[in-house]
Amino acid sequence: MNFRKRTAHCGELRPSDAGRTVVLNGWVNARRDYGSIVFIDLRDREGVTQVVLDATDNPELAANLKDVRSEWVLWVEGAVRMRENPNPKIPTGLVEIVVRDAGVINRSEVPPFEIVDDLQTNEELRLQYRYLDLRRPTIQQKLLMRSRLASVTREYFSAEGFAEVETPVLTRSTPEGARDYLVPSRVNKGRFYALPQSPQLFKQLLMVSGFDRYMQIVKVFRDEDLRADRQPEFTQIDIEMSFVEQSDIMAMTERYVQHVWKRLLDIDLDLGFRQVTFADAMNTYGSDKPDLRYGLPIVDVTDYAASSSFVVFKSAADAGHVVKALRIPDAASFSRKQIDELTDLAKTHGAGGLPYLKLVQGEVSGSFSKNLPPDEATTLLSACSAADGDLVLFAVGEWERACTILGALRIEAARRLDLVSKTTTPYSMLWITEFPLLEHDPEEQRWVARHHPFTSPMTEDLHLLESNPGAIRARAYDLVMNGYEAAGGSVRIHDSTVQQRMFDLIGMSVEEANAKFGFLLKALKYGAPPHGGIAFGFDRLAMVLAGTNNIRDVIAFPKTTSGLSLMDGCPSDVDDKQLAELGIALRQ
Repeated sequence: MNFRKRTAHCGELRPSDAGRTVVLNGWVNARRDYGSIVFIDLRDREGVTQVVLDATDNPELAANLKDVRSEWVLWVEGAVRMRENPNPKIPTGLVEIVVRDAGVINRSEVPPFEIVDDLQTNEELRLQYRYLDLRRPTIQQKLLMRSRLASVTREYFSAEGFAEVETPVLTRSTPEGARDYLVPSRVNKGRFYALPQSPQLFKQLLMVSGFDRYMQIVKVFRDEDLRADRQPEFTQIDIEMSFVEQSDIMAMTERYVQHVWKRLLDIDLDLGFRQVTFADAMNTYGSDKPDLRYGLPIVDVTDYAASSSFVVFKSAADAGHVVKALRIPDAASFSRKQIDELTDLAKTHGAGGLPYLKLVQGEVSGSFSKNLPPDEATTLLSACSAADGDLVLFAVGEWERACTILGALRIEAARRLDLVSKTTTPYSMLWITEFPLLEHDPEEQRWVARHHPFTSPMTEDLHLLESNPGAIRARAYDLVMNGYEAAGGSVRIHDSTVQQRMFDLIGMSVEEANAKFGFLLKALKYGAPPHGGIAFGFDRLAMVLAGTNNIRDVIAFPKTTSGLSLMDGCPSDVDDKQLAELGIALRQ
């Protein structure tokens, strides 16, 4: 193929380059034909440069390029000059290239959608033609931000003395937690590998091995229900440290975040991120990953409900349940349709309905206002700090469920009122600490680990392991950014006796524990140091840095929310010969 290789990128030329002869390679972003003068915007990943072809001066070249259209690939040689009509909206907008020679490297069919940033095409079509979607400058910039994040991450942890160690991708199945993706073994028929949900056990073994500080940017896999900020395969920044306390890990993590924000966004973050306990976060915000860029705190009104004339409230209080309230300022104007939509959202989180009150010009109205005497309604609204024009939503029931219902409504209310755009705080960083170590599984009628069974109980709660498991707090911590769980970690159990007690507590017999985790229990007997770590969701971190709410924007070839790759048709069928080699038959 005959073409001239570029001597400059399409996004790098500036007024200081005027008079310079350059060669550009790129895609036609736009063509504007004015007869004797043709303007072509040429694009590569670095930007766009305007190219000018004068058909009067170069009629043969103009004839050769007369059929050029959007997304054709060209090479162009010419001299840089200042533009008569500059475009201040783009970095190269003060200059242009006067074409001396050019050629077509490759043609393009008409794309199924325009390669523009303000694209309105549905996401399914874009994912089907992801290689074209990736040409859009906004998507390219997000992926380049991700690339820089990887470089800065390795730079930081190397300077902090961490060794990057690769851990296995084919591992054994450990069905505690999310479902595993299984890989059948052809050589060992009837047996399976599992793709790792986390390098958890291996990084603990590296601490036993004396590596002291480990990190890895690693792919992990979880077969779980998906949503906008999740994928079946995703990337973690995995970190583990020896001879540390929880505060050491959190301080190191904050320094890393500060380093990243400075290097990638030129923003100075103050260290000492706010810390909120799990219980306080749920009570105040209805979530263990609250977005604190806006307010909307939740209020407990159970004491008022205990003597309420509204039977739903009184019955809940008498049964030992709670009544929580969420005041939404200036939302009394919400229509009945909007209230019904909020009610439907509340029901998806376990609510039986959505009691609400409105205060408009001193008059109280709402779903149960007729069940309350005027003085009782005034007292209740006063307890919620309600002002004129406010809407107050209520949730009734078991503590965590009531909190979760209002937490979901808090997020939705902030979205509808566009509170994030009105904030002066672009980034909300906080730690959530003191998570419950265990939660009760009503289906299996046993305790299960809230994070994973290798998390250490808080030292002061160790005595509760057998007597009151539900009250035990974990030495666990999540870093929350703008309402997303950006990182999560814990101090690990490094004593084999305590680890076995933990297995006992979740109903795992000695035999089962040895079958699944015997190698870890054995390793802990050979001088395991105290250790702990944290793992960042690399994709989520890139998403926050790139300023998007869709994790698929920062993954080159993502799956849909149903786990499909529309571009290459994955997952796909396999033929009978492949199944036979693996010793597998499909059940219909």
